[in-house]
Amino acid sequence: MMVPREGFVRRICCRGRTKKDDSVLEIPSIPNPFPELCCSPFASVLSASLLPKATSRKKQDLGYEKLGFKEYCKVLSSVSWYHLSEGCQVLRKADMSLSSRRVTLPAVMPITLQKRVIKVYSEDDTSKALEVPTDITARDVCQLLILKNHYIDDHNWTLFEHLTHTGLGRAIEDHELVTEVQSNWGMQEENKLYFRKYYAKYEFFKNPVSFFPDHMLSFPNETNAAVSHSGILQMFLSSSTYPEIHGYLHAKEQGKKSWKKLFFLLRRSGLYFSTKGTSKEPRHLQFFCEFSNSDMYMSLTGKKICGAPTNYGFCFKPNKSGGTRDLKQLCADDEQSRTCWMTAIRLLKYGMQLYQNYMQPYQGRSGCSPLNITPMRSISENSLVAMDFSGHRSRIIENPMEVLSVAVEEGLAWRRRGCLRLNSHGSPIAMSNMAIHRSQSWFHHKISRDEAQRLILQHGLVDGVFLVRDSQSNPKTFVLSLSHGLKIKHFQIVPLEDDGKLFYTLDDGQTRFTDLIQLVEFYQLNKGVLPCKLKHYCARIAL
Repeated sequence: MMVPREGFVRRICCRGRTKKDDSVLEIPSIPNPFPELCCSPFASVLSASLLPKATSRKKQDLGYEKLGFKEYCKVLSSVSWYHLSEGCQVLRKADMSLSSRRVTLPAVMPITLQKRVIKVYSEDDTSKALEVPTDITARDVCQLLILKNHYIDDHNWTLFEHLTHTGLGRAIEDHELVTEVQSNWGMQEENKLYFRKYYAKYEFFKNPVSFFPDHMLSFPNETNAAVSHSGILQMFLSSSTYPEIHGYLHAKEQGKKSWKKLFFLLRRSGLYFSTKGTSKEPRHLQFFCEFSNSDMYMSLTGKKICGAPTNYGFCFKPNKSGGTRDLKQLCADDEQSRTCWMTAIRLLKYGMQLYQNYMQPYQGRSGCSPLNITPMRSISENSLVAMDFSGHRSRIIENPMEVLSVAVEEGLAWRRRGCLRLNSHGSPIAMSNMAIHRSQSWFHHKISRDEAQRLILQHGLVDGVFLVRDSQSNPKTFVLSLSHGLKIKHFQIVPLEDDGKLFYTLDDGQTRFTDLIQLVEFYQLNKGVLPCKLKHYCARIAL
């Protein structure tokens, strides 16, 4: 039966009616005009969008058989192009949704969400594995270990990099990414990260006098000759002027085992040495090293590995993985010279970033501004105050003269004090137990003189860093090892017996103490015969 075009269109619009309406014929099934797309994954999408839905296959076949070829062409011309354009849009949206799914797969997770496991060692070689994000800094790792181990944060905890195969080490700057540091290690290298206190990390901001000796400094011609040490630091941090560091260093010749003593100069453009004595003329200066693509390390083994003329070596290692052939090794004549060179190079390389790292723990406090650099006392020093317990109530002594007189009286009183002390419960304890000091963190039982110096050096050559150890030359005595003026000095603690009572003294019996704890507590408050007070003790922590 021939159906008019208008009637067919009307039936298309009314196909949503129920089956009870017999006056409306069902739409015949239209074959797919694009058979080449049948095997495509979008075939279902195409058929759903291009072809009208059929309610019954049987009725569709009957309706199709009733249509002739011309009528079928008319139907195709009236509906196929509309549904074709709609189907293309569906295909386009499906392709976009699939491509978006491919982008958000876990394989391309953002770098800030990725995790990595690092292993951190302590002084006793115990280690702890930490799962950290890839963008974690050295300061964040230290804060994480402080929280996990319930340590006191006195802003001196530092992460160290130790290159075991070359005997080199350095303190990782607080802003450096730990994963980037590890990415510079070779595949066969067994390098380690150490977690310890380092009191010299920012000590040059507090006490610049001991870090920049006058004979190693020179200033630009337009700068006045008289420059304070705080002014020197501001010159280091500024971008316009920079003081020049100069002096003699031993340099290892490239590819040889021999060392040569040369006159070096440190400028903004890098490190140079003079080919003619101490001449600073440009034609006599030869470039040695720049610092943007290299890291500076301190020699931990002295003369053992590289055969250096002294124990005060340091070197520059490129950031990329490389062996000893890429090292540029130098050696100073003393610790003061090495400290000056290494501090100046750190300031030259990092500049204001170092000062921001130093000020970050104090940003919430008043009186701390970048333009006013003032020495800040450590936590251990702030926790010790002079107090008067003579009255009914204790009071803090604020007058310096009164503090001095009380300290003298306290020393005389301890000289006359008996051999009994009160424990935390108030009962007397006989001092026959002479091993009470072994539980203290500052006491190291049986270590050698060299081991004590190495331990103090690892904690930083800051005035007041100390430890107490057993004497190896005199079995029944002890030794106080103390850092002062970038040198380590050793003082013997002698036991004395008076009227059957045992005392300890540092000054031939002028000031006596019943145990080592009293001795250490006294010299933490008073300098006495020592060159400085006891401020920071060296402890071997366990993770």
